[in-house]
Amino acid sequence: MRTPGVRRSLGYALADWIEYYLVHGPGDVQGQEIELDEEILRFIVCCYAIDASGRRRFDEVLLSRAKGRAKSEVAGMLVVAEALAPVRFDHWAEPGEISDWGYEYETGEPVGAPVTYPFIRCLATEETQAGNTYANVTYMLSHSEHLAEDYPGVDIGNDWQSSTRVFLPDGGEIRPSTASSAAKDGGKESFSVADETHLYVLPELRDMYETVERNTMKRKAAEPWFLQTSTMYAIGEDSIAERTHRNHKAGKAPRLYFDHVQAPERLLEDAAYEDPGELKRGLMQAYGPFAAHMDLDRMVTMAHKPTQDRAKFRRYFLNLPVSLSETWLARHLWERCALPQLVEPGERITVGFDGSDHDDCTAITCCRVSDGYVFTPTFPDGRPMIWTKWDDGDPDSWRVPRAEVRAGMSHVFATYKVERAYGDPPDWRDECDDWAAEFGEETFLIFETRVATRMCPALDRMKTATLAGELTHDGNATMAEHVGNAKPERRPSGIAITKPSQDRKIDSAVTAALALEARADVLKLAASAVSNSVSGYG
Repeated sequence: MRTPGVRRSLGYALADWIEYYLVHGPGDVQGQEIELDEEILRFIVCCYAIDASGRRRFDEVLLSRAKGRAKSEVAGMLVVAEALAPVRFDHWAEPGEISDWGYEYETGEPVGAPVTYPFIRCLATEETQAGNTYANVTYMLSHSEHLAEDYPGVDIGNDWQSSTRVFLPDGGEIRPSTASSAAKDGGKESFSVADETHLYVLPELRDMYETVERNTMKRKAAEPWFLQTSTMYAIGEDSIAERTHRNHKAGKAPRLYFDHVQAPERLLEDAAYEDPGELKRGLMQAYGPFAAHMDLDRMVTMAHKPTQDRAKFRRYFLNLPVSLSETWLARHLWERCALPQLVEPGERITVGFDGSDHDDCTAITCCRVSDGYVFTPTFPDGRPMIWTKWDDGDPDSWRVPRAEVRAGMSHVFATYKVERAYGDPPDWRDECDDWAAEFGEETFLIFETRVATRMCPALDRMKTATLAGELTHDGNATMAEHVGNAKPERRPSGIAITKPSQDRKIDSAVTAALALEARADVLKLAASAVSNSVSGYG
């Protein structure tokens, strides 16, 4: 079968190589021979499309499929292929040419050769695991009979489950990498895989991806490329998957192949979602040929449970792009209010402070009284006054540099005319008391963010101003991330915010709300003073 629209590709021969040499990775059919379905065959053919000179057409590929579609296994197949198989152009096939494993080339079809010294990286999202892709790689390398016969000398370590690296017989390696290790390696990747990039929402994961992406430009002859696999992202989280899709839609990534299959968009409507037959047909479309291996009736039953989060089901199993139901304020709505500008020394401002001891962030945020412009103050050397456990590369032992934070607060008060500052005291009560004594108890005040009757109105003020486009800010990336992370939590007094998980912080979103609330109170006091003055005059 030939794929329409692809004139030249190494993918046909490579798909045959995969079916001949490899077996399924861990799971229900582990160890069994692979038979690629039409959808995955087409994907591989497109991945390995080449131009008339034999160069790769795509430097980056994103495979977007519903949860359970064996995306990690497909990525694992390509990792093994990139390590051993003929995956770069060598010549055009002569009449009757046959590969070493028995593939019969068509005359003029591209014939490949292996990469010289392949360096392959499988990116992992957590420090404690090597990632699903790498587990598939090590299983295939250690359980494929034909592979062991024709490619002896592959060293995966003691066993496939505990492997931490693979050394290849003619030089090169396959390495699983976490955020910290990827940043430390010089890296000259010939191929890299990032699994489930809808999860790449933390700064360290985005940095890891961008570091490895830069490395792919170091080896022109090897024609490096990057593969992402992902279930559809949550709109507004600004994950790597969302950024990639945004670039694709904007036409800004001509060398990106974006392969996405989803259910019909009408299933975003509750009427269609609640129809069992229509939902099942949507699942069949989302899973394609793989639907035969899924329990679709059970999935429909699960979808209709009263406790089911429909937004998550649509995203995970229908592969539809939806906003998370637990998002307080979508990140892109906050980011559209960015309008960086200079705040002159001596200008009237208000301040919000939220402090932690070691795990959460500590932040100082300011708001200009004249117009409500929100900004993160900086030290004279330009360092922003947000402190996170990722600042020094050793998050486990990190502690907030209290002396530096105190110096930062002193610098803010010395630089600007602070009308009012609100500080959340847990872990910093002594410092808050000291600041109140130093700067005045009418200027620096305690603001207990856990008290919903105070915090909910402050958050509502910030969200309302953002949605109305009445708020501007400096575009600080950490603050944007914290705003996007915030999860709404209903209280009797209104909507509060919490962290969706321990690693997804919201501290500078809190300090922005405090600074804005302090400004509102300053303006209210000023208006009251004017009113009293007029009344007294009369």
